[in-house]
Amino acid sequence: MTADQVLPGPAGEDEAGEDEDRAGSGLGRILGRLLRSGPPGPPGLPEPPQPSERMRVLAIGGRNVRVSVREGTAGWPPLLLCNGIGASLELFQPFVDALDPRRPVIRFDMPGIGGSPAPVVPYHVATLPSLLAGLLDQLGYEQADVLGISWGGGLAQQFALSRRDRVRRLVLVATAPGALMVPGNPRVLLRMLTPRRHRDPGYAARVAGELYGGSAREDPLVARDLLHATTRLGPARGYFYQLIATIGWTSLPWLPKLRPRTLILAGDDDPIIPVVNARIMNWLIPRSRLHVYHGGHLELAADPERLAAAVEAFLDDDLTPEGNQQ
Repeated sequence: MTADQVLPGPAGEDEAGEDEDRAGSGLGRILGRLLRSGPPGPPGLPEPPQPSERMRVLAIGGRNVRVSVREGTAGWPPLLLCNGIGASLELFQPFVDALDPRRPVIRFDMPGIGGSPAPVVPYHVATLPSLLAGLLDQLGYEQADVLGISWGGGLAQQFALSRRDRVRRLVLVATAPGALMVPGNPRVLLRMLTPRRHRDPGYAARVAGELYGGSAREDPLVARDLLHATTRLGPARGYFYQLIATIGWTSLPWLPKLRPRTLILAGDDDPIIPVVNARIMNWLIPRSRLHVYHGGHLELAADPERLAAAVEAFLDDDLTPEGNQQ
C-alpha cells in the first residue's frame, strides 16, 4: 500500500412502491461549489470542521487501485461507492459532501479509470466481488453499505449477490439489471460506446442534454464541467474494459435472492436507463423501496443534497419491520 496524500474534506415512507420527488435542481449551486472558491463566510464565524479524506493506492489481487477514504465516526458502517462507466472517484465529491460527516465513505477508481492503472487484460463484472471484498479487508471493514450508480449499480448488485455477508444495505442509482433490461434510446446508447464525452469537453456539452436528461437539458455546460472540471482522466482502454466487462451479464434471474434491504433511486427523465427498469427491479427485489426523483442520469452529482437526504434516511432507518417494506 502506498499512501499518496491526505486531503481535507471540501466545504461543505416507508412503503413498498415508489416515492415521487419533485424538488427543484441544485445544479448551479453544486457547480459553484466545485469550480470557484468564494469567501469563507461572515467575518468572525469559524468555518465548520470538515472530515478529512485520505487518498491512497492499494494493491488488491494483483491490481493497483486508487482509493479515497473519509474516516467518519467510529462505529458507523462505511458507505462504499461504485461509480459509473468512465468516471473517476472525484465525480462523487458533491454527493460525499452532502452526506452526514459522521458517515465513513469509501470511493475508488476501477482499474484503468482515473488514477488506477489499466490492467494487462480485460475483466468481467462477475469476477469483481473479490476486488471489493479485498478493498474492505485492507481497510479493516467486515461489512459496508454499498451504493452503485449506473455501471457501478451492476457491480453493486453482483457484490451483494456473491458476498452477502459483506453488504449491510444496498442503494442502486440510475441502474438496471444488465443485459436483460429495457434499453434506452438507441441513439443515446450508441454515444455510450465511446469515451469521447469524457475526453472532449465541447462534445460533452453538445450531447449532455440528450444523453443524461434532467438537469443536463437545462444547462449542458454544467454537465460538461461535472465530467471534466472535477474528474481525473484515465487511459482510453480503461473505458472499453468497463464496457466489455458487462457483456452477457445480467442480475435479473437472481434479483429475488438479494438479501440486503435495498433502495432504488431512478430519475423520471433518464435517457440511458428508462425508469421502467427500476420498477421491475423493485418488483423483484425483496425488501426494496423505489424512490423516483425528478431528473436524469447525473442528478447524484448535480443535485446531491436532495438525493443524499433520501440515502441518509434509508441508511439510518433501523426501525422498519422486516418484510417487503423497504
